[in-house]
Amino acid sequence: MILDVSIEHEQGAFALQASFQSNGKLTALFGPSGSGKTTIVNAVSGLVQPDHARIVVQDRVLVDTTKNIVVPKHRRRIGYVFQEGRLFPHLNVRHNLLFGRWFTQKGERTASFDHVVDLLGIGHLLDRRPSTLSGGEKQRVAIGRALLADPQLLLMDEPLASLDEARKAEIYPYLERLRDEGGIPIVLVSHSVAEIARLATSVVVLSEGRVIASGSAAEVLRHTSFFALEGRAEVGALIEAQVSRHDEAYDLTVLQARAGTLSIPRLPHPIGTSLRVRLRARDIILSLKAPEGLSALNVLPGFISSIDEAEGSSVDVQLDCGGDPVVARVTRKSVEELGLKPGLAVHAIIKSIAFDPEALGVTGRENM
Repeated sequence: MILDVSIEHEQGAFALQASFQSNGKLTALFGPSGSGKTTIVNAVSGLVQPDHARIVVQDRVLVDTTKNIVVPKHRRRIGYVFQEGRLFPHLNVRHNLLFGRWFTQKGERTASFDHVVDLLGIGHLLDRRPSTLSGGEKQRVAIGRALLADPQLLLMDEPLASLDEARKAEIYPYLERLRDEGGIPIVLVSHSVAEIARLATSVVVLSEGRVIASGSAAEVLRHTSFFALEGRAEVGALIEAQVSRHDEAYDLTVLQARAGTLSIPRLPHPIGTSLRVRLRARDIILSLKAPEGLSALNVLPGFISSIDEAEGSSVDVQLDCGGDPVVARVTRKSVEELGLKPGLAVHAIIKSIAFDPEALGVTGRENM
């Protein structure tokens, strides 16, 4: 088990009682402000001493208050990346990166400077000062500094929160590469569904200091009831697909998933690239028959596996499309009028708006 956390802690009027385990490459802690996300990562890092806790990282016990075990924070081998890069303004990028070395004894240093620089694409920045960097560049340097400390776990507390959409788009591919190739498990604090849908392999959902859901990203994200109102519109199914071909005549890329083929605006990725595709529940329309005369290019046949409990006027209909789980959020009136029930064959019609840039993420190196 990569991460095993059980914490009870009171801070003023706030009480945290959270327990979860994760074996994911990137575990996202999701929830609104004040739900306990930052308190958890601060307890793991040693910045907060919880009242009662057991914290185990890669089979190493960092905290066990029942046995009076509390490893000092400087010996925990935990990397921490904050919302702001917190780089030293008087040092250039190279020396900011090398500062991370001081936290690990020479005999225990395994991280390659050149590999980290290549992984994060910051080789051209080495001689520059932080004041000349964009927000995304600063965060990549901050991540590199943390990696060069040879951590056993990397904590990232909303590292994209202060970035605009352009800078987020710039840093997403590097975070995906870090997740897939970095070899260090990551815990990411976020309140953005789009962010965790693109990056997370596991998700822990928190509300008012309690864990209300925990599991694989694909499983957790398809249940809209786990998310606050600000995130519900973004949740849905995550499916794995590969670039099958490019339709040059219409400037489209065709993806192949178990559910079927998906046509989306042209991507720069070569044939064989593995992608994670997010199909938002709000962007799925259900039809009892194969539709004709529609502009929508993507229609996936399947059958209803279950129908969740209604919330107000809406209900989530869980589908099985060739082995890929898909979820559609429809009105209770539609369920009744269409006679929707488990086992019924349907067609999921996907609006083109579902395929915005944040809905797609590379899941590994291209299969050449």
